[in-house]
Amino acid sequence: MARLSKEQVVTICVLDEKGESHSATARVLGVTEGTVRYHLRRKAAAATDGRSKAPQVERAGLAAAVSEWWRAQTEGLPAERPPNVRLLYEWLRSEHGYAGSYKSVRKYARRKFPGPRRRPFRRVETPAGAQSQTDWAEFAGVDIGDAEGATKLYALVMTLSHSRKEAVVWSRSMDQLAWHSCHNEAFRRLGGVAAVNRIDNLKTGVAVGAGAWGAINGQYRTYARTLGFHVDACEPNAPQQKGKVERRVGVFQSLHVTDRPFESLEDLQRRTDAQLEARSHQRICPATGKTVAESWEAEKPLLRPLPEALPEPFDLVRSCRVYKDCSVRFEGRTYIVPFRYLDREVEIRGCSGVVQVLDPRTGGVVVSYPRHTAERILIDPACYDGPATEAVQRPAPLGRMGRRLMEIAALPVQRRPIDLYAALAEAAR
Repeated sequence: MARLSKEQVVTICVLDEKGESHSATARVLGVTEGTVRYHLRRKAAAATDGRSKAPQVERAGLAAAVSEWWRAQTEGLPAERPPNVRLLYEWLRSEHGYAGSYKSVRKYARRKFPGPRRRPFRRVETPAGAQSQTDWAEFAGVDIGDAEGATKLYALVMTLSHSRKEAVVWSRSMDQLAWHSCHNEAFRRLGGVAAVNRIDNLKTGVAVGAGAWGAINGQYRTYARTLGFHVDACEPNAPQQKGKVERRVGVFQSLHVTDRPFESLEDLQRRTDAQLEARSHQRICPATGKTVAESWEAEKPLLRPLPEALPEPFDLVRSCRVYKDCSVRFEGRTYIVPFRYLDREVEIRGCSGVVQVLDPRTGGVVVSYPRHTAERILIDPACYDGPATEAVQRPAPLGRMGRRLMEIAALPVQRRPIDLYAALAEAAR
């Protein structure tokens, strides 16, 4: 409740004596009816304002003791660090039997002693190609033609800190696969990858902790290494550290996507891309004084070029050593990899619908298999073919029995001649 002046309290009492209603008095003073009733009750009870009394610390005769304690604590602390009020409160209770509350001590200390020096923020204009900032925006009740009706959508907003060029990618979810997939699409729209990507402390980006002390999500760290950018997580409760994208998220909340129907998610994405393109030719980049589109064209050569094929979005990544039978284990299944990777570490990624095995030295995909299959062992015979290396010989070729088995397996059951079985029996002898 806001504290009214003495004149306002007197006005409430005078208007009440004249028979004015509480609502009329409230409108005159610009307060609520509850405020009017509160002050009239206090007048009827002849109550006094406890806030006008001396602080409880002074009434207890402890002002001098608090001043001396504060001075002694200040001498042993850095200039920018004030004494701990909680310690002061505990000291008053244990040494002087103080019966007041911690809040009363805190209010007294704030009024009696100077507060810590304020620290201003440093404004930094990011060089071209150095940083992008990324965040999610949420939109409820968007009509994209679903049979179930309006649905909730998420928009990943990525902004280049120098040119202010932004990309917005729509998604139905914010899981790990969507996080990587939307990054791919955003990088395509921006024409490259900045050296650093500043993000919030969401679980798809930061697994444990927050800010500089947080542990980057393993899947996202691998994704960032693949594309060659550094992940920079903001400190908690510090939105100003990624203010450029925070401001754009606020702007995109006014796109009025919930006020109009769209044919599909793709239709919404096309309209958004067209709108952003038009805006980039109108908005002025404060760092260059040119339009955002012109500034972006100048920044693009300084971005890391996109690879020929962007990484398939994945939500699980593991490093595994290849066993003697050229196999690796992943998600309870066995996958065969090219024999030349025997006893070497390979990287396995669980993507949407496929499992990819990558060479960690080159980042290239060496073999792929379907994911979440009923089969527990998946074999690509081509993994046993190819020339030997300096360290690994070629596996022994299939014997006669193996070749015969493969021939029989390749034929439908009804077309397998009896002489094949006879030949198989001969091969087994």
